[in-house]
Amino acid sequence: MSDNNKIHFSKKRSWSHDLPISFLMQQGVENPDVLSLAAGLVDQNSLPVEITKKSFEHLFLNQKSAKEALQYGTTAGSLPLRSLLLSHLETLEQKSAEALGITEDNIIVTTGSQQYLSLLGEVLLDPEDICLVAAPTYFVFLGVLQGLGARIISVETDESGMRMDSLEATLAMLESQGQLNRVKLIYLVSDYENPSGLSLAQDRRQQVIQIAQNWSKQQRILILEDLAYRELCYDGPVVPSIKSFDSTGETVILTQTFSKSFSPGLRVGFGVAPVEVCAAIQDKKGNDDFGSTNMSQHILATALRQNWYYDHVENLRAVYREKRDCMLQAADLHFSKLPGVHWVHPNGGLYVWMTLPETIETGFSSPLFQTAIHEEKVMYVPGELCYAVDQGLSSTEQSPVQKNHMRLTFGVQNLEGIQEGMKRLANAVKSFI
Repeated sequence: MSDNNKIHFSKKRSWSHDLPISFLMQQGVENPDVLSLAAGLVDQNSLPVEITKKSFEHLFLNQKSAKEALQYGTTAGSLPLRSLLLSHLETLEQKSAEALGITEDNIIVTTGSQQYLSLLGEVLLDPEDICLVAAPTYFVFLGVLQGLGARIISVETDESGMRMDSLEATLAMLESQGQLNRVKLIYLVSDYENPSGLSLAQDRRQQVIQIAQNWSKQQRILILEDLAYRELCYDGPVVPSIKSFDSTGETVILTQTFSKSFSPGLRVGFGVAPVEVCAAIQDKKGNDDFGSTNMSQHILATALRQNWYYDHVENLRAVYREKRDCMLQAADLHFSKLPGVHWVHPNGGLYVWMTLPETIETGFSSPLFQTAIHEEKVMYVPGELCYAVDQGLSSTEQSPVQKNHMRLTFGVQNLEGIQEGMKRLANAVKSFI
């Protein structure tokens, strides 16, 4: 093909190639006999079929509500749903909307929380702007940031989440390099993090707001709090969100989804942000789709209004608690005698983070991954995908990418599948210890 007939793609296209989520989905399709402990899908049998059917039928009891659901909606989302979301947040936070400093105008409904993450990145980050993330963190959001040309800098974590001393040290280092003016965002999955299963300690939730405000010397540094798993709590204390400690309402942006707690097929998520951020997101969303699916919003609003949603979540917690316990018991049975292997016991969410000896790499090209896929017929997410690499820092300035971790999920498999998958995975690991 001649040069004058080549397609010249945008820079954003080159920044968004070879995303790991695409490879993982391809592996699942091409290896249907492989037991997946990788797919972050929800439990098939617990999907709210009857509740969704009842909600749909309730909408179609009269022509007016049916036509409203079938018509275009608004870019910000259905006002009745946003009012219900405000009440939903009041219930979760055990605080009034007034105390939280928010109204319906601070809420935008999106096509899952993933769209909110993407839209916020689009309106906030220019190429070479900086987002600070935990090490490890949600790898799909790393792909979003990569696709925007942003710099992604990891901050060290421990069993209580992102370390505040490491966050301060990172900001100080960037200031010394004259780069503090490029820091726009601190991203945190504060409850039952994907991938680690850890939650940010309550004292750190207050500290991170103070740190962001103290270091907002040249422009405001915002905190993006991703609460995709907050309602999947199985035991342990329920901790207030970072957003609930934001007394000014100007520092923290909160996003949630109903994909994990209700139905991913409805694709309903939302975000809460300062009004000026909402205006920017709404303008961008207006160009993209001028409003997420109106029918889905009306179905969810009905489920919330009738309290069917809350009954479902209670049942869902019991389902996932049993599956979580099953995976942890299987880990004890098959991995506890393997030297150098340990794992997180999460209080909620869908993931167990497992660490192997440093000599055993878990990446796609590693012998372990190939053995797991082709011989033992089991799949996991390599932990190294969850660590950011900033091309703007030297190797001594950034946290090293750790290559000996695995993210395991108990969401999609039944109890027998979890037990068998953990047995197969242990067999693969044993061959390298």
